[in-house]
Amino acid sequence: MDHAHMDHSKMDHSAMDHGDMGGHGMGGGMGDRCSMNMLFTWDTKNLCIVFRQWHVRSTGGLVISLLLVVALAAGYEALRAASRRYENSVNKRVDSLPRREQAEASRSAHLVKAALYAAQNFYAFMLMLVFMTYNGWVMVAVAVGAFVGYAAFGSSTSSTKDNACH
Repeated sequence: MDHAHMDHSKMDHSAMDHGDMGGHGMGGGMGDRCSMNMLFTWDTKNLCIVFRQWHVRSTGGLVISLLLVVALAAGYEALRAASRRYENSVNKRVDSLPRREQAEASRSAHLVKAALYAAQNFYAFMLMLVFMTYNGWVMVAVAVGAFVGYAAFGSSTSSTKDNACH
C-alpha cells in the first residue's frame, strides 16, 4: 500500500516511548556516555580522559589509563630535560665557533629551541586537560608522573617551576 500521498506531519507522537532506540546508530544507550564533571570527583563511571575514544569502562581500563597518565606526565619532564640538554650543547658549540659563524649557528639553533618550546607548551596544556577531568584518580596520576619524571630526569633542574601549566 502506498502512503506517500499522506501528510504525517500533524500526527502527535509525544506519547510514544522510543526508549533508547535500541542502538540503531543513535549513539546506543545513555549509560555508556562520557561524563563531563565540573566538580571534583573520585567516580570512574563513564570517565573519559580528554578524548571520547579514551573511555574508561572497567577497573582494568582504569589502572591502564592511570599508568598511561603517569607515563605521560613523566614524559613531559623527559621532554623538558631533553630541551635543556639541547640548549646547553648548542651554547657550548656556538661559543666554540669563530665569531663570524656564531650568528648563523645561533639562528638555526634558535629555530630548534622554538620548536622544543612549542612542543613543551602543547604537552603542558594537554596535561592540563587531563587534569581537568576533575577526577581525583587522574589528578593523583598526573602528580605521581610529575614526581617520577622529576626524579628520573630533573637532577639538573631546580624544583621550583617556571611553567604553571603542569
